[in-house]
Amino acid sequence: MTDRLKIAFAQMNQRVGDLEGNAAAMLDMRGRAAGADLLLCPELQLIGYPPEDLVLKPEFVRRAHECTDQLVAATTEPGPAILIGTPVAEGGAVYNAMILANEGRVLARTLKRELPNYGTFDEKRIFTPGPLPDPIEFMGVKIGVPICEDIWQEVVCAHLAEAGAEMLLVPNGSPYELDKDDKRYRLVRSRALETALPIAYLNRVGGQDELVFDGSSFIVHPDGERVVQMPDWDEALLIADWERTAQGWRCTTRETHQLDAFPEDVYKAMMVGLHDYVQRNGFPGVILGLSGGIDSALSAAIAVDALGPERVCSVMLPSRYTSHESLEDARECARLLGCRHDAVSIAPAVAAVGQMLPDMSGLAAENVQARLRMVALMALSNSGGQMLLTTGNKSEMSVGYATLYGDMAGGYSVLKDAYKSTVFALSRWRNANKPEGGLGPGGRVMPDNVITKPPTAELRPGQKDEDNLPPYSVLDRILEGLVDQEMSVGEVARATGEEVALVADIESKVLKSEYKRRQAPPGVKIGSRNFGRDRRYPISNFFHTAPALKTPR
Repeated sequence: MTDRLKIAFAQMNQRVGDLEGNAAAMLDMRGRAAGADLLLCPELQLIGYPPEDLVLKPEFVRRAHECTDQLVAATTEPGPAILIGTPVAEGGAVYNAMILANEGRVLARTLKRELPNYGTFDEKRIFTPGPLPDPIEFMGVKIGVPICEDIWQEVVCAHLAEAGAEMLLVPNGSPYELDKDDKRYRLVRSRALETALPIAYLNRVGGQDELVFDGSSFIVHPDGERVVQMPDWDEALLIADWERTAQGWRCTTRETHQLDAFPEDVYKAMMVGLHDYVQRNGFPGVILGLSGGIDSALSAAIAVDALGPERVCSVMLPSRYTSHESLEDARECARLLGCRHDAVSIAPAVAAVGQMLPDMSGLAAENVQARLRMVALMALSNSGGQMLLTTGNKSEMSVGYATLYGDMAGGYSVLKDAYKSTVFALSRWRNANKPEGGLGPGGRVMPDNVITKPPTAELRPGQKDEDNLPPYSVLDRILEGLVDQEMSVGEVARATGEEVALVADIESKVLKSEYKRRQAPPGVKIGSRNFGRDRRYPISNFFHTAPALKTPR
């Protein structure tokens, strides 16, 4: 039995399905953790998280087993024992597991008991829950290894404590969302107080499709004191010293990192999500329509910070309704960002469609402009290979204020889960700050006029967004109630002080626009209820919460 341990915590990125690459990265971390007794890696580090239906493919699980065996065999080389996150298949079931390996052998394993099946998670679809886990004994120390969701329910940690666990090491795949770091700390603190055990919470970093993982790993003592805080967003390796005391095991290492606050955390999430999506899908860069408005300006800034100005191409696609002000704002925005900027008029194409469809007017004529812009942008995307970046925000997508096969077209949407009020906050912040690790310039990245002028689609003379929608300050409060909090029309009206008729109209717009959102590109999740992974509504839906609202049969 030892009275001292050196435990290495590997806050790592992953690539879903890249078994060999992920294994090599773990072995690299093991080499860097020389001198440590034990290395902890994040949940499902070998296969990447979330693996979704890859786990339902028998060949995938078979190859994961092979790669796990090879990884275990590689621990014959000098270095610490390693806790490996990997799937385990036996008896016709597949489990989410952590395997303890050292000196070429499997020393122990634990299976995830609590499988999350809400919001972005659907692990009950692909995994079988394990039994209540017992502690793993290592160097005479009983270590509890609750896996991610296991710590969110009281039963697993309580069982481990009753079974004699002396500390809890928690591997996670916990996606970022607003205020998630505070929520995690409150949860872990409560488990530490309940079990009277120190807890190390290890999380992964990086983007995976619509999810982004912020790391922010930490260690707390039984009294709830946070003694170690690892950085957010970046890979990191921490070798922490642990000592047995009269009161139990304690971490004697101290490390502090300041975590990003709003809105910087949202901006970083968008950067990381876009960067990893573009890199992992093999695009040389991105192309986007730069209209002179705030949404496209912010999207361009995030792209430049994530990828570098040389990998971002902006295009202004003016029509007869595009103002000189918008032309100048778009040009200046590209200049400030240092990215390429072209102008391609859609006027000839609009005229040609007008000859084809002479009776076209109103909304149809407006939407043709948006769709012709998409045709031009997709042609440029195909020509240069860059991914088309969509620039719409959550406020617009909520109420359908977007053109299907027009401005909704593209491969990724960084603002998909950002309400317009958040867009304003992010733009003001970026004009005053350069994000750490950002590849764009310091100073302003968009003209102040882009932030202050009234938003407009410029699809008809004198058009403003507020011609069709309430002010965004009002709209966003209503949408947060209806979408994020799943409140009824009456509840939202009471909470916001807005008229029931207005809230009911917004609810109707939200429900009627579901068919559009089903065809929208993916985008990074930042809130608690994003469209796609979190909120899944039927397209054909006759349930409304507005009082006495009649729906057609």
